[in-house]
Order: sequence, then structure tokens, then C-alpha cells
Amino acid sequence: MTLGAGPERVRIEIESRDKYGIMWLAGIRHLNLAEHCLKTFGESDRPRLDRTLKRQTVLLPAESPPVAWYLCALPIQWSWERNAHLAFECAPGHAWEGNALVPGLGVRLHNARPITGWGEHSIPADAEMRQARLYRTCRNWQFGWWLRQHRNIPDAPPTPHKSKHSKTTSPGQLAFE
Repeated sequence: MTLGAGPERVRIEIESRDKYGIMWLAGIRHLNLAEHCLKTFGESDRPRLDRTLKRQTVLLPAESPPVAWYLCALPIQWSWERNAHLAFECAPGHAWEGNALVPGLGVRLHNARPITGWGEHSIPADAEMRQARLYRTCRNWQFGWWLRQHRNIPDAPPTPHKSKHSKTTSPGQLAFE
């Protein structure tokens, strides 16, 4: 799968060595640190990924790039230790190849570089939800705190209330209510 074209665009090539029940890519512009998982990133850019493909390539928009991108994939037979995560940012001329935290998901980045050095230690000791296991162990939330401290990313604007019966998802992506 390829979206768009252009010489300075970020290209991400994904090789799935394991089977994933959920896979998404978020372009982060804002944070909602009152939430965890994908909601940490507020209303993010969401290029379509197909979790069923062994290999896929996505070209990301060159205009108005987000502060960072975040790739998340959760394996079938979910296991926290096997969850794949990769944070990266636009970096013209850079290339990188490696695993998205776990050996099951290989990634090649073109015109981008990974963002490293974040983790549970990125969460401030006085963060309101730090003691809640679902928040503290959420890698998205950990990276959100890193972004807050190192990129001064703003809070997400309030989102309109959705009913419990409305879901906006595509195959392989999470439904949040």
C-alpha cells in the first residue's frame, strides 16, 4: 500500500513477522494525558494500515507534518511484552532499520528517525494517574509524557461527546467509546 509521492516525504516500510490483531499509526499534534492508549494522542493523523499484510509501505504527507509519529501493533494472543511500539519524527535525509521494540515487527524509515530514551521514567512522579497500572504501563502514555517534556506539545482540544453506540474504526484499528 502506498499513499502519495514525493522526494522528501517520510516513507515507512513495515514487515509483520507475527500476526497482529490491531495495528495503527498516529501523527501526533496534541496530547490528552488524562487518557491512555491511542486517546493519549487526541485527534491524530491516521494513515490507514492493513494489519493482515506481511509487508506494506506508507508515504506520509509532507505538508504540515505532526510533531511525531507513533506506530503500535498488538499481537493476536495479546501479550504486553510482545506489543510493538515505535515513535519517530521527520528527519530529511535520515534512514533507519530495526524492530518496533519487539522482533515481530520490522520497520524501515526513510526521511525519519526513531525517538528513543522514553519509558516509564518519562512520567513525572506527581502525574495524577502515575500510580494507576493501566496508565503507568501504557507505552503511548509514557511517550506522551516524553513529548510534553521534550517537545512542549500542546493539550488536545476538547472532543465532542460521542454516544456509546457510535464507533468510527476501520479493520485492525481500535474502537473507543
